[in-house]
Amino acid sequence: MSVLGFDVGFMNCYVAVARAGGIETVANEYSDRCTPACVSFGPRNRSIGAAAKSQVVTNCKNTVQGFKRFHGRAFSDPYVQRLKNSLVYDIAQMPTGTAGIKVMYMEEEKVFSIEQVTAMLLTKLKETAENALKKPVADCVISVPCYYTDAERRSVVDAAQIAGLNCLRLMNETTAVIKHNDLPAPEEKARNVVFVDLGHSGYQTSVCAFNKGKLKVLATACDPELGGKDLDEALVKHFCEEFGKKYKLDVKSKPRALVRLYQECEKLKKLMSANSSDLPLNIECFMNDIDVSGKLNRSQFEEMCAEVLTRVEPPLQSLLEHTKLKKEDIYAVEIVGGASRIPAVKERISKFFGKELSTTLNADEAVARGCALQCAMLSPACKVREFSITDVVPYPISLKWHSAAEEGITDCEVFPKNHAAPFSKVLTFYRKEPFSLEAYYNCPNELPYPDPTIGQFLIQKVVPQASGESSKVKVKVRVNIHGIFSVSSASLVEVQKSDETEPMETEQGNDKDGEVLNDSVALKPYSFMFQTTSEESKNEKKSDQPPQAKKPKVKTKVLELPIENSPQWQLADDMLNLFVENEGKMIMQDKLEKERNDAKNNVEEYVYDMRDKLHGILEKFVSETDRDALSLKLEDTENWLYEDGEDQPKQVYIDKLAEIKKLGQPIQERYIEAEERPKAFEELGKQIQQYMKFVEAFKMKEEQYDHLEEADVTKVDKLISDAMIWMNSAMNQQSKQSLAVDPSVKVKDIKAKTRELFSACNPIVTKPKPKVELPKEDTPAEQNGPVNEQEKPQEEAADKGTAENTGNPTSENTENKPDMDLD
Repeated sequence: MSVLGFDVGFMNCYVAVARAGGIETVANEYSDRCTPACVSFGPRNRSIGAAAKSQVVTNCKNTVQGFKRFHGRAFSDPYVQRLKNSLVYDIAQMPTGTAGIKVMYMEEEKVFSIEQVTAMLLTKLKETAENALKKPVADCVISVPCYYTDAERRSVVDAAQIAGLNCLRLMNETTAVIKHNDLPAPEEKARNVVFVDLGHSGYQTSVCAFNKGKLKVLATACDPELGGKDLDEALVKHFCEEFGKKYKLDVKSKPRALVRLYQECEKLKKLMSANSSDLPLNIECFMNDIDVSGKLNRSQFEEMCAEVLTRVEPPLQSLLEHTKLKKEDIYAVEIVGGASRIPAVKERISKFFGKELSTTLNADEAVARGCALQCAMLSPACKVREFSITDVVPYPISLKWHSAAEEGITDCEVFPKNHAAPFSKVLTFYRKEPFSLEAYYNCPNELPYPDPTIGQFLIQKVVPQASGESSKVKVKVRVNIHGIFSVSSASLVEVQKSDETEPMETEQGNDKDGEVLNDSVALKPYSFMFQTTSEESKNEKKSDQPPQAKKPKVKTKVLELPIENSPQWQLADDMLNLFVENEGKMIMQDKLEKERNDAKNNVEEYVYDMRDKLHGILEKFVSETDRDALSLKLEDTENWLYEDGEDQPKQVYIDKLAEIKKLGQPIQERYIEAEERPKAFEELGKQIQQYMKFVEAFKMKEEQYDHLEEADVTKVDKLISDAMIWMNSAMNQQSKQSLAVDPSVKVKDIKAKTRELFSACNPIVTKPKPKVELPKEDTPAEQNGPVNEQEKPQEEAADKGTAENTGNPTSENTENKPDMDLD
């Protein structure tokens, strides 16, 4: 069973696996552990990862990257509309109202959902993992930014399902960056560690409390729109202005030129992180066949990015405020993410906490490795030391519903900001008919998302009690392991029989199995209350709860109620199944196109390879006429490849290769025959020599062959003579023949002659000597120890055995006679 962790970033992705007792990051087909988060669409297939990255300039309109930011967002979202104009590719509206990506694929205009495009990328990462593990994979843990909302998380889970992955957990990126070394014991004071993750398009921070075997996230803070891209933007803006003045070029009017400038500015930014001197930026044939150049140093770069860098400290300050920790309470500050390597960023973070930063984690791969470790913990296939992880809810979640008693809308905060997750709570309502709940984020100002709605949840089949009173309805709400809110269950408590009427408020008090966070008995019959259930509350001892007065027993029946879930921007099941089917078709199309390209490459490779060999190692094995004919054929094929053969079906290339091989294969076979023939003759010669020695040994009456029949040995002698005559004749005939014509004797014929000689002679040569059977009674020979063939000939040993069987052995016979030769 596979144990995988996927870090799906804005620009790059990493795949980690748990195996051989550890976690390792696997490399893709280019031997690179980093796979670009890029998908390119072409007239026949898709390119994903590094292959797509290479088409960013040449196929810019149909090559998409940075699409991670559009998960779970409507097309009308102001954030999407703001970014739309700065993108090279097109954003379009899906039928459901969400944002999609419009490209040309298979020579048709297509609009793919963000879930589909992310699924394509996950398909590539899945393929990378399968190639590394040499087996199919399914179970995985996928990283997401800690600031992702409910709709964004659902979108990623759907993408994983489309790609055929079973996502065991969506893990916050700042939580995935975990450490296990040298932690304090559970009873000791927790060690507080701050994690700062500054990537290409997002800035996340968290403070975690560590104990041995346990991690608890205390709080998270973020700036979803701060990242390395903002620094790239500053550089691009600077050089656009410089090139406009210096070369009179309007860079932003040409998408391809703008993409090239972004690429060069990103490289320059990385170089300035390691060098403080002036660094050049040169681009050949940038626009209108004009070469451009410029230069910049680190101090100038930091000066132009000063405003962006001031956004580093506020999330860090927010962390301390929410946790009420002081800077001296922080044990260490770990930094990860590509943009964390920028000296100005590190300097600001270090200055804020007043301590040196820790860089013990791999800035690029830490998240993927943490996800793989979490997958190992969740998977039954791995045995991992227990380590519990408690995450937090990033934004406060509230519920609202229609309350007849109050004649309006009632709401209540269910999960406050930084509440532990995963977590469940039970709410009790009193209703006579079905009712709906609306979940939403109650802090729209903090939300990096315009719509605070999470979803609508309709509790169905609610009926009054037999007495006509309102029924008690228990509703369980949960933030699950993915950080997704849901109404997981609802049940109606039906009172069947009661000897004594009991006040409803008393019954509410008895129903609790955890902390009562809100008691609104006064709102009867439309009152509600809720309670929590978590691992901690489940383990509380009943003796810790206050004693309660005895009450008459009431028989109740609990009925499960159906719930109609309508989460915001959730893909419908039929749409999800359609996307799964379409992804399978596109995977098959990619496979067919790869086979077609491979067939084309085989033709091209054969043309170039054979052309070189005709004037190299094959020169002696081809006549002048054949060489001219084949050379002409190769030239015609090469011209065809770059003209009519540029885009042909797979079978056409297979037929074309077979057509050339009709001329080239005989030449190659002659070369191979000439290389292998001496070895084959040598092997046959050794066989003949071996059997000649056998015949000579028999004629010399050597003892080891004296059991063989003379007729059999004569047969071997004749076979050797015939084989020698055949070999000499074949060698003489071949030596007179030109290498440019087919050989008179082939290697397969020589090997066949060798096998024929072996099968005819070997049974005779290896025929064993017959064994003499001994009498069943113990003989003196058996008493005197092991047999020694050299002390007595076989015939004498047989005679001796006969004499000893008379039943009158003498003392001399039993004590002093030599061992018998049992052969």
